[in-house]
Amino acid sequence: MLFKQKVLEGIADGSVTLAFRRWKRCAVRPGSRLRTGAGVVEIDSVAEVAEDAVTPEDVRRAGYASLEELRKELARYPDGALYRIGLRLAGPDPRTALRERGVLDAREAAEVRRELARIDKAGRRGPWTANLLRLIQELPATPAAVLAERLGRDTAALKRDVRRLKELGLTESLGTGYRLSPRGTAVVSTLPPDPPVS
Repeated sequence: MLFKQKVLEGIADGSVTLAFRRWKRCAVRPGSRLRTGAGVVEIDSVAEVAEDAVTPEDVRRAGYASLEELRKELARYPDGALYRIGLRLAGPDPRTALRERGVLDAREAAEVRRELARIDKAGRRGPWTANLLRLIQELPATPAAVLAERLGRDTAALKRDVRRLKELGLTESLGTGYRLSPRGTAVVSTLPPDPPVS
């Protein structure tokens, strides 16, 4: 589930406690946790509802100014059932604290390098993590399509790879593109240099 910034702010301050989504198949269940820009959001309840059962109070709790505004948003997804989703902020995103750690001891740095090596080894195209980290360091706030072109990659695949690095607290998403987090910068400084071009 994606949330607009205004809704995320409402989730953070407690004024937004509902969401409405139209899906062919329900995409969340009670107890699910989602990492968002506001922190970790927990799904408390999920129920299929008729559109005419949505109350003005529901609309307010979902962060919309009016039922018409909600209907306009839902009209973008005309197929599927309407779901009323109860949610709450469950706490901060643990990746936030992780990526702010710009000083790594030798053990922690070695642990991250081992994880990067494991990711590289599991892929079919050979090592890629160091190249992508260095490119993001060199070109912060660069659109993903430009980074993908520089690496001869598909944009969607590059975005998936950046998300894997983000899970380790090494990158941060910006309005456009990415940057290394303080933790990412510290890790890159411990990586072996690129081999010389022959």
